[in-house]
Amino acid sequence: MDIRRFDIYRKIPKDLTQPTTAGAVISIICVGFITFMLFNDLMAYIRIDVKDEIIVDDPGREGKIDVRINVSFPYMECKYLGVDIQDENGRHEVGFVDHTQRIPIDNGRGCLFQSQFEINKVPGNFHLSTHSAASQPENPDVRHVIHSLTFGDDISEMALTGSYDPLAKKDVSVGVDGLNTHEYILKIVPSVYQDISGDVANSYQYTYGHRNFLQYHHTGQVIPAVWFKYELQPITVRHVEYRQSFYTFLTSVCAVVGGTFTVAGIIDSTFFTIHEMIKKQQLGKLT
Repeated sequence: MDIRRFDIYRKIPKDLTQPTTAGAVISIICVGFITFMLFNDLMAYIRIDVKDEIIVDDPGREGKIDVRINVSFPYMECKYLGVDIQDENGRHEVGFVDHTQRIPIDNGRGCLFQSQFEINKVPGNFHLSTHSAASQPENPDVRHVIHSLTFGDDISEMALTGSYDPLAKKDVSVGVDGLNTHEYILKIVPSVYQDISGDVANSYQYTYGHRNFLQYHHTGQVIPAVWFKYELQPITVRHVEYRQSFYTFLTSVCAVVGGTFTVAGIIDSTFFTIHEMIKKQQLGKLT
């Protein structure tokens, strides 16, 4: 049995075909278009995209969130500053010291306060104040500059878009009374980022509101502080990196090549038919 009888792509002898100028132009345009489309499809296949979705979930370590804070106090000595942590689970920790650094600045007149600690996933607050100091300063002044406040995994090197550190570079060191207490209200949203290799970063985005006011201690003394009151939202934002499947890429390539050749063939055939009709009319053979 001759297997060639199953050939559905029968070949026409070259001497039975007729090249035309219009066909050459269409062919060149067709090849250029196919090359352009195949390049775009290849770039789309190589490129990593990010799919976003919102779900009701609670990612990350059970019940805990890492907090990293970095704040400068230009007018407060380091020996007076500390961080206090409270929440609705009954936690009340005054003067947290683990993973905390107090670095003197401006010849010791100010302080760069850095700390890393955990909070529970319940409403609460943490505040920077002089409450844990052995003695209170004569002229307390909590004007400050927030360099960074982040929650969850450290994603500073990932360059993600989103509201992961909106308080960065928040400057409240001028234009307000140093005795004022500052209160930041934070709405925290869990945010999961999964890269193309499957690694997952559990971080948190947040928005904030700010106000400052004069607050008196129960002794009648003014003891200012910087409060961060937080509340977690019951939704999670998921960002998942993905790449177009090879099957989709292959399907697109076939569609581009096949579709372009088909359309180009129809155009070429139309031009050729019109051209032949015009020639016959000129020769008086068109009836």
